[in-house]
Amino acid sequence: MNVATKVYHNAGNRSVLDRVLPSTRTVLDVGCGAGDNARALAAGGCRVDGITLSEPEAELARQVCRSVHVFNLEQGLPGDLAVEYDCCICSHVLEHICWPDPLLAGIRQKLRPKAGYLIVALPNIFYFKQRWQLLWGRFEYAESGLMDNTHFRWYTLNSGAQLLKRNGFDVLESTGDGSFPLWPLRRPFATMARRIDRTASEICPGLFAWQLLFVARPR
Repeated sequence: MNVATKVYHNAGNRSVLDRVLPSTRTVLDVGCGAGDNARALAAGGCRVDGITLSEPEAELARQVCRSVHVFNLEQGLPGDLAVEYDCCICSHVLEHICWPDPLLAGIRQKLRPKAGYLIVALPNIFYFKQRWQLLWGRFEYAESGLMDNTHFRWYTLNSGAQLLKRNGFDVLESTGDGSFPLWPLRRPFATMARRIDRTASEICPGLFAWQLLFVARPR
């Protein structure tokens, strides 16, 4: 598998997008994929610069981004980015990076002083569906999703927060986004199910969250 030609294409990460403040005008989308988050942000009036390792992704992302940089994030950030950004997004990116500290240091320097903020989403390997697989001795990688075969690291809510704090960020929010096992009741009681999902993910994110969410500001 060649990660330089892989394409991540989806509907965008709604939980990440919901945390972008209405006042935000410039966004750095680190690991922008095919530009799915950028498309929603641009539709809301934001100017988005993206970074990806994949040229096929970059071609798609350029349709909605102000600029797209093809760059290896293991080396931090490219040197020709804009001076500063209101917001930086790392949606399912840091788990792909062997040594994320240089990248986070670069992000901290690129955020607007006092007002810039970072939104991070990370997969949770302890999500109850994955725990069931692990219980049966199944640890199989896949082309995408929780067990993506390009994931190098796994984080918990605590270790994810500690990573950000260690790299000069104050964590304003750390929570989970997932679901509670309500299989036979989910469709007929959809509204109630969403409330239960949200409550379960907030109370016990390690078990019921498929992704972990963080909002942080440079210290």
